[in-house]
Amino acid sequence: MPKFGQTAEILKLMSSKEDIRNVGIIAHIDHGKTTMTDSLLAEAGLLSPEIAGKARALDYLEEEQKRGITIKTANISLLHEMEGRPYVINLIDTPGHVDFTGKVTRALRAIDGAVVVVDAVEEVMVQTETVTHQALDDRVRPVLFINKVDRLIKELRLTPDEIQNKLIRIIRDFNNLLDIYGEPEFKEKWKVDPAKENVAFGSALHKWGFTLSMAKKKGIKFSDVVDAYAKGEYQKLPELLPLHTAILDMAVRNMPNPIEAQKYRIPKVWKGEMDSEIGQAMLNCDDNGPTVMCITLAQMDPHAGLVATGRLFSGSIKEGGQIYLVNAKKGYRVQQVSMYMGAFRKVVDGITAGNIAALLGLDLARAGETLIDVEHKDGMFPFERIKYVSEPVITIAIEPKHPRELPRLVDAMNRLSIEDPNLVTTVNKETGEYLLSGMGELHLEIAVKFLKDYGGGIEITTSRPIVVYRESVSGQGVVAMAKSPNKHSKFWVQIEPLDEKIIKMIEKGDITEQMGRKRIGTVLKEAGWPTAEARNVWTLEEHKNMIVDLTKGVQYLREAREMIIAGFRWACGAGPLCEEPLRGLKIKLLDVKLHEDPVHRGPAQVMPAIRRAILGSFLTAKPVILEPVYKIGVSVPAQWVGESSGMITRKRGRILSSEQRGALTTVTGYIPVAETFGLSADMRSATSGHAFWQCTFDHWEKAPESVAAEVIRQVRERRGLSSEIPRPSKFIDEA
Repeated sequence: MPKFGQTAEILKLMSSKEDIRNVGIIAHIDHGKTTMTDSLLAEAGLLSPEIAGKARALDYLEEEQKRGITIKTANISLLHEMEGRPYVINLIDTPGHVDFTGKVTRALRAIDGAVVVVDAVEEVMVQTETVTHQALDDRVRPVLFINKVDRLIKELRLTPDEIQNKLIRIIRDFNNLLDIYGEPEFKEKWKVDPAKENVAFGSALHKWGFTLSMAKKKGIKFSDVVDAYAKGEYQKLPELLPLHTAILDMAVRNMPNPIEAQKYRIPKVWKGEMDSEIGQAMLNCDDNGPTVMCITLAQMDPHAGLVATGRLFSGSIKEGGQIYLVNAKKGYRVQQVSMYMGAFRKVVDGITAGNIAALLGLDLARAGETLIDVEHKDGMFPFERIKYVSEPVITIAIEPKHPRELPRLVDAMNRLSIEDPNLVTTVNKETGEYLLSGMGELHLEIAVKFLKDYGGGIEITTSRPIVVYRESVSGQGVVAMAKSPNKHSKFWVQIEPLDEKIIKMIEKGDITEQMGRKRIGTVLKEAGWPTAEARNVWTLEEHKNMIVDLTKGVQYLREAREMIIAGFRWACGAGPLCEEPLRGLKIKLLDVKLHEDPVHRGPAQVMPAIRRAILGSFLTAKPVILEPVYKIGVSVPAQWVGESSGMITRKRGRILSSEQRGALTTVTGYIPVAETFGLSADMRSATSGHAFWQCTFDHWEKAPESVAAEVIRQVRERRGLSSEIPRPSKFIDEA
């Protein structure tokens, strides 16, 4: 069996597309992804088989080892032999904790198949649903590994019939996810069935696993596994049923090679012309085509600088190659090309299409960036923006304990925002506060730990976590007119809510800013918008706001357009209720009168006027506060269901469903993020520590009026604003 150190053999196979599998490991937290990956690495010769299952080799960060969770995605290329034929497996282990789902989203762009790991005791959980939904959205084919079967035998002492019923229920629930989230052309074909060799059963901790054909071939029945535990002889199982063989054989048999996968994945993730030279090269995974890479991960190496990792969809990448970053609009010379081996990068001469590569020398590369060779830069359409299932909904203020360390903190924050685009770092210029926004308390806790490390051990003080809100409207505002500061130009604006249907389309990626005005107009017209509005959307702002030009015959408008858009973005960044971002608005520009002298209609005149008109109309359109809401899944023994459900409802939540799954019941519901601080202690106390749960951001919801009033008061007070919400007249001018 070829082992880890044989880089030359892996590189040779990387040119044989039929022998490549790009595979991710995804799951709910603590369902055993990383433990399973250890067994795969041991088989590749990277880990001693004795410590596989305990080493957590791809959790190479100290914080990951300490907490026993995966925080960053980790990559490795390994060899696997099946039926005498070698294959190269480009493997990515991803985080399971909901606060790090952004890293899962980015990893999915690089892979074609995913092993979804499900705990046999806990079954399909909230995060299982989230990551499977993400995979299907990117047309990544899933297979299923039901882990921790040993617990059903040893701890729960279930009968063979009870175990069988449990496993059937897990497979049924998983296939239900494919029914809900799968696209029509894939859902039936991708459903899992033990008879089709796309379901494996086993114990990652004890390093054994099997598919039905593997067990049949070895002449082993499930009763033999039960007997091995009964007699205390389960240590022999890894020899009879090695886990790595079950998982990697399943991946090779069921997952597509890059040539097969790119034919249906490229049209999903890239909206350029498929008949073009670039489109055809990517569809065919052509080594000789233009070099095209989607960067999925950017990390700072203290010695090497920025390391950009991504999937090469066509062409090849070599040291010294001249490339161009489409979003950054900058050309570079590639300084070094590497392949991954867990915590290490192995320098190579070059890597070809269909594989994952790490590059040095691209200092402006970020996750989601499109890389193309310089020769084809003018004809390249960027990849679809990576869509995240969550948004930063919790903020903390941070500052160094010693003011002299402020520059080091700023540098560390910049590095952190490069490595994790789901962390938003901002500076409040009014108060001088440095703010860090993330997906949850753990996300921010880990971020602060990294900041201390990146800053060379700087001491940091942090505020209590604060929930992030959004400002929106529930009605149509008046036509508001605002004059430029010099009174020479006038702007008429009207605000109304953006249709919920359109917001959903934006969230799903059916409408993106990258599509361009013409294609956005076509989609909006098909969705029922009036033609005049659909064809005149100027831009789409990150918080789901659109500005629509409904003016006619305005002089100098073309010259002022970018300034108007900048004023629109400025207004959307901080609303008048309490300076939270605006969300879900259609902003109609109805008329503009611009001064004929360019000196009198510059950015300093146009931007403030547009902002004032938008905020003025907003305040007359029945403004509301939107609060972030988590979807919560609680797994709890039947006798504690009442306490768990009661806890959710007492915290302004609501129950969606309650389903009995063997000894455990899964309660699913919604709970406002603001009510989840201290939830751990309360839930443990209410259920005597018997409940396991996870929250994932789901949607924004109008806060009850009593809650909204208190939120506005608190946020205004915290930001040093006057206690009174400004009146529309503060922003609207009289004609």
